[in-house]
Amino acid sequence: MRGTSKRTEPRLAVVGALFALLASGCAAMPDSGGITKVELSQGSADKNLQARVFPVAPGKGAKPRQLLTGFLDAVTADEGYETARKYLTESAAAGWKPDAGIQVLSSTTIPGGQDVTDADAQLPVTVTVSGQLVGSVDEKHSYQLVAGQNNNVSSDFTFVREKDGEWRIDKLPAGVIMNETNFRNSFRQVERFFYTAPDPSAVASGNAGQEVLVADPIYLRRRIDPLTSAARALVDGPSTWLSPVVRTAFPNGAKVDRVTIDDSKIAHVQVTSADVGEPMACRRMATQLFYTLADQGKGQVERLELKGQHGSCTASRTDLPATGPGALAGPTPATQYYQRADGALVATDEGRSGDPVRGVLGKPQSATKPPLGAIAVSRGGVQAAAISEDGHQVYSVQLTDNAVSLGEPVLSSPAKSGDKEDGFASPSWDGRGDLWVVDRNQQGQRVVMVRGNKSYTVPVEGLAGQTVQALRISSDGVRVALVVKTPGVAIRSLMFGLVVHGGTPQAPTVKITGLRRAAPTLTDVASVSWAETDQLLVLGKEADRTQQLYFISTDGSRSTDTQLQSADSMLTVAASESRGDSLTQAPPVLAMAEVKPADGKPSEDKAYRLVNNQWREAPLIDKPRSFFYAG
Repeated sequence: MRGTSKRTEPRLAVVGALFALLASGCAAMPDSGGITKVELSQGSADKNLQARVFPVAPGKGAKPRQLLTGFLDAVTADEGYETARKYLTESAAAGWKPDAGIQVLSSTTIPGGQDVTDADAQLPVTVTVSGQLVGSVDEKHSYQLVAGQNNNVSSDFTFVREKDGEWRIDKLPAGVIMNETNFRNSFRQVERFFYTAPDPSAVASGNAGQEVLVADPIYLRRRIDPLTSAARALVDGPSTWLSPVVRTAFPNGAKVDRVTIDDSKIAHVQVTSADVGEPMACRRMATQLFYTLADQGKGQVERLELKGQHGSCTASRTDLPATGPGALAGPTPATQYYQRADGALVATDEGRSGDPVRGVLGKPQSATKPPLGAIAVSRGGVQAAAISEDGHQVYSVQLTDNAVSLGEPVLSSPAKSGDKEDGFASPSWDGRGDLWVVDRNQQGQRVVMVRGNKSYTVPVEGLAGQTVQALRISSDGVRVALVVKTPGVAIRSLMFGLVVHGGTPQAPTVKITGLRRAAPTLTDVASVSWAETDQLLVLGKEADRTQQLYFISTDGSRSTDTQLQSADSMLTVAASESRGDSLTQAPPVLAMAEVKPADGKPSEDKAYRLVNNQWREAPLIDKPRSFFYAG
């Protein structure tokens, strides 16, 4: 699951949010009487219903089970935890740390039974909350998906009777517990941004050593000062998962005092315990803050002013465009590519048949030997990788008039079986000009990075016997999506990994580490593409269900708020990380699908574009072999 996303809200036919005076705990409750619970239905959550939650203090004479129900409702309130603390004893309220994390349960169950009597007045009473754990949010606000079916957990709450005769919670777990519906209603996913860590093996040329911002998804309260919360979460540093590959400009001990926005859409951020007097350091901090606040997707922030104890500076989207998220994603607007029926590679945009690319790949395939299969164009659009039709060779070809032949392959596989799932597959370019490819040779499966004219086998830590079948590298080059398969099992699942570079320019090293499962309910993944700097577009299906399209965040959670039309006939999908100036612009999406004519003629592959959430056949593209974006 995924909470209402910061950018999925305005994107593709998302049902508009309905704000109602309805509380998951109570709405317009009387001052006396018992506590009554009004649940948000799961169906309402799926339709993006957002409810304003008003907390209710404990009722006089309430028993432990009633109080626990009221407490669990109060922690979802849009005022913070002030009312929730009224359910606790004084000592428990002082020691409780609600920000320690969140357990997200599919539902919360408080077992029934005989309630307490006067005979229990001197005894502690324990009431247990149980449910199936579907995810958790840590103290850094990062969501962690929980895979598996048997994730039943329970937490004990101990009640005591105080001198005034009222029951209160005296012992409770750190953090908070919420059911999935209340979590979606109370929290939303936003991104904070950090700089890519230096690559000691990069040669300072082109994009190789360029520092760009990487999205780090977190969950914050929807309606409790979200901008200040996002700024404070940014200053606290990156998630544990992403920290090996990113850096922050904020020094240790920096604190955000407050965030305000004036009528000119300028965000003013006051930072304490940090000297921002040095101009470049200040600009780096301000740039992180600007993109983090602008990512809220409401059009609230067009410029940011950062003030510290000494000095100030400003940042906007136009100040350092080469640093912003997606800066290495490629040309804007994103160029689309397709292979004609004769195999020639064509560059196009909306509504044009396009022009063949320069060089040998723009010629009919009869001009190339051997015949070619998959092709991927580099992010800058100046080079392409082509895999031979039999999967045995990988060629790297300049898209220039001087490239009159494929040249020598940069990689060769010893695969001999002729199996369509053997040999090289899924060429993918990062924004720094490195080519990534999977060698599915059954005698020695490997992931390979090609830098210049040299190739490097990339260890993948944590595969646990699985093999990589396909990959897509992000434009920033520090995150990778892997389609993996367990031998003997007909399941292709999805994982995210981190790319860690080391060594020197003369002797570079690289590895993929930090593997994490994504969307564990998917039993088959047919095609993946980076759709934004923080999420994938995935064509796949769950067990016993038809094939669907999903947006999946880098924290592994699947969006339930954005529905895309798809069909079993789809073969591949492609999207672009390039967004231009608008963070709320709908992601351009392409697809190839197998179409079976009604007259019984042989089926054929057709190219489609997604326009206003409707698939429309790409005009002027006749019998294409593939349809894709750079990367």
